[in-house]
Amino acid sequence: MNRPQINRRQFLGGIGAAALSQAALLAQRPPARRLPNIVLIYADDVGYGDISCYGATRVHTPNLDKLAGGGIRFTNAHASSATCTPSRYSLMTGQYAWRRKDTHILPGDAPLLMRPGQTTLPSVLQHAGYRTAVVGKWHLGLGNGNIDWNGHIQPGPNEIGFDYSFIIPATLDRVPCVFVENDRVANLDPKDPIRVSYRQPFPGELVAREHPELLRMKYSHGHDQALINGVGRIGYMMGGKSALWVDEDISTTLTRKADAFIEHEKARPFFLYFAAHDIHVPRMPNQRFVGATPMGPRGDAIAELDWMVGQVLETLDRNGLTNNTLVMFSSDNGPVVDDGYQDQAVEKLGDHKPAGIYRGGKYSIFDGGTRVPWIARWPGHIKPDGISDAMMSQVDLTATLAALSGQKLPDDGAPDSFNELRTLLGESSTGRPYVVEQSGPLAIIQDGWKYIEPGRGPKINRATNTETGNDPQPQLYDLRKDPHERNNLAAQDSSRVAQLRSLLDKVKSETRTRP
Repeated sequence: MNRPQINRRQFLGGIGAAALSQAALLAQRPPARRLPNIVLIYADDVGYGDISCYGATRVHTPNLDKLAGGGIRFTNAHASSATCTPSRYSLMTGQYAWRRKDTHILPGDAPLLMRPGQTTLPSVLQHAGYRTAVVGKWHLGLGNGNIDWNGHIQPGPNEIGFDYSFIIPATLDRVPCVFVENDRVANLDPKDPIRVSYRQPFPGELVAREHPELLRMKYSHGHDQALINGVGRIGYMMGGKSALWVDEDISTTLTRKADAFIEHEKARPFFLYFAAHDIHVPRMPNQRFVGATPMGPRGDAIAELDWMVGQVLETLDRNGLTNNTLVMFSSDNGPVVDDGYQDQAVEKLGDHKPAGIYRGGKYSIFDGGTRVPWIARWPGHIKPDGISDAMMSQVDLTATLAALSGQKLPDDGAPDSFNELRTLLGESSTGRPYVVEQSGPLAIIQDGWKYIEPGRGPKINRATNTETGNDPQPQLYDLRKDPHERNNLAAQDSSRVAQLRSLLDKVKSETRTRP
């Protein structure tokens, strides 16, 4: 199959007027030096212990191991939330998602969380002269709340700083099950228009709970609505048959789009946000990865993700871009095993520990919910085989990459993002002075101590069998002696509780924490 090409008209078509005016200014002020290319590979639901360079033994990730061996591996790095949409929002904006009330896990037809003109990670790099692209999972909303899936879908990624976008609108288990390229559904037949509803099914369309005999992947909880490609989804959809993705081919499709962007823009600095769909449910890896591990679809999806990473690294090598490209890999939150489908993830887990030594996982305020892999490689700038225990947060990427590209943030831009460039490059072991984590309650970590504010709700997420960390009483853990968060010291050390609670309250009350 021929490698897809990026049409220049499409490439520019989604850019707003503000971005175009910025581009015109940049054309008059070309960068004085060649800036490094930046590739951010952002995995979905990959836990701290899910890849072999972080200790996994039942699954092997040679490409991620190679990436780590060529750069630095962080052991105290955090997504800003234990769920996807809030983490992605913080990553894109440099603002804590909990400052807004609408940054929960979004349905597939939610409006765009960011506004055109807002300072974002891609807009900062775009202003610095980068060509910018997002390929993969989006899940940050589209449009203004009433999406016409058959026309121009705006605003979207192209209106907040991306020159090119090829996205999964929400998640694999939510409708619509189509790709959106720039501002239109890819491969849509106008004679078969798409309709989407998160309230009620469409007459005549298959519903998973009514046709279990047609399921190729049975659900364990939820996911009993639209039946598409033999899989039950969340929400209902009709039409768009020619545009539907094939679950087993998503990795190939996304990787080809990512590779095409790199090759198309190799003559100038580029930023690629490659948001992989793996290992989110439904886990349906391509046939060539089935049986790659003894852990069933979840393990095989990790192997598929590693292949995707390897393909991008190979494309950089083939085009002579490796030495001038900063490549980063991380995940949007901690791991979850059973997240709604009967894929034998629990039965075949064996002694694999998705969160490593850490307690909890996705949906949890314990460290397993937000402590994630973070690898960075930039030959000649980051020493190989590095390991750093400096405290890092993904909310800092906007300020950090602004510093890397020589950009000054506006006063109201990226309000919670710290410049941690020296830490990212391995030049400093200090890291962030504190990290704020989000699940139901908030938590703050400083000097190895973690305070979790009192939280309502169940202590166990019964659907996923995950410890949430909710407790009506405050919790205090000495992570240096108790990384498993088993010994709550709040009653014994009330002064430290008061100190950390005061710091967290200060962060919550301020509109900007960036120095």
